[in-house]
Amino acid sequence: MGHRRRGVCPEVVVLQLDPVVPADTDALFELLSDPAGWWFDPAGRHRDTATTRRWVERAAARWESDGLSYWTARLPATGEVVGVGGAQRHRSGVWNLYYRVAVAHQRNGHALELGRAGIDAAHAADPARPVVAWVAEHNHPSRRVAERLGLRLHGLHVDAADGAVRLAYADRPLQDAPPG
Repeated sequence: MGHRRRGVCPEVVVLQLDPVVPADTDALFELLSDPAGWWFDPAGRHRDTATTRRWVERAAARWESDGLSYWTARLPATGEVVGVGGAQRHRSGVWNLYYRVAVAHQRNGHALELGRAGIDAAHAADPARPVVAWVAEHNHPSRRVAERLGLRLHGLHVDAADGAVRLAYADRPLQDAPPG
């Protein structure tokens, strides 16, 4: 059963959010392999469906192990996949906030909707843990989304998922020290 969020206008359902499942692999590969969507980190782009399949399998397994993970975001009227995101338990124990929207559907508030749904779900699942959006310094659109979600910039931190140094936008102060 999908999770529906209301958009800016309370009478309009903007996205249908369904837990990521293996059947979403092809649609998510299209989204996660689009070079235009990875301008800020070309190396992060999925180059084959096997990469996306593994990513989807991990995300789907987190629903079982943690009770929360990422959603596939669809337009309710058509079922078209326009994004993926939500909150997933991070290696460090915090909630990782993720929002990715297909280039053709950006600037419609979908990233904000995914982000808000992820924050709300993380707070409901485990309110003791911070929610963190790890953002590349030069990814200004993602930084604006994090700020509009009410997350505060806590400087550069090491992202335990891959060891990269990124900006940490969080809903509260973080316990780890910024990098050197």
